[in-house]
Amino acid sequence: MKKFELESFGSIGDGLRLEIEKFGTIVPFNKGETLFEYDDTLKYFYIFIKGKMKIYHMNLTSGKEQTIYLLGRGDMFDTVALLDNKPHEMMSEALESGEALRLPVTKVREWMYKYPIFGEIILKYVASQIRHVEELAADLTLLDTKERLIKLIIKNLEKSKKSGINMLENLSRAEIAKLIGTVRHVVDRHINQLKEEGILDTSRRKLSLKSMERLKEKLDDFI
Repeated sequence: MKKFELESFGSIGDGLRLEIEKFGTIVPFNKGETLFEYDDTLKYFYIFIKGKMKIYHMNLTSGKEQTIYLLGRGDMFDTVALLDNKPHEMMSEALESGEALRLPVTKVREWMYKYPIFGEIILKYVASQIRHVEELAADLTLLDTKERLIKLIIKNLEKSKKSGINMLENLSRAEIAKLIGTVRHVVDRHINQLKEEGILDTSRRKLSLKSMERLKEKLDDFI
């Protein structure tokens, strides 16, 4: 395997880096593909190098979807199966072609104890996922759809300033709707309202922010 380089793993040391390169496999995926089978994460752990993958639940009767995680460079899957060694029933779909590093889950568990810095990276990532799911549950219960959309845009822009990766870029409005628990026409309405207010621009089928200050003011207005 080629040399393993990811910003969040820069401090792992040469010993672990060599083990990752020895046991890891780079797995490509194309847009629209499913990367994980039902029991796949009982055998393998994935670290994303590039591309975008959504992890979601679907009501098979109504067809309604809720995206739980939107994974990109530096994200990991599946920390739940890694920690409890039980099947994790979630669906996945690539929203953008990319690559992931596939590692034997038994080796990942071993490295968490053998290399404390690696274990710390994993546990901090687990904590961030727990916080994300808690916030998602609260938002879906307590906020209306326009609040959720504005909050999603703000969080994504703040995160992209640090990582350089815009996770909402090139996503369809239908996929944006699945991130906030609604449907496309509702997102269309809210985006058009924000455009009319001079806060967003939607030229060339892309969302661009014209005023972060005014967008934050809109969110404050709901409080």
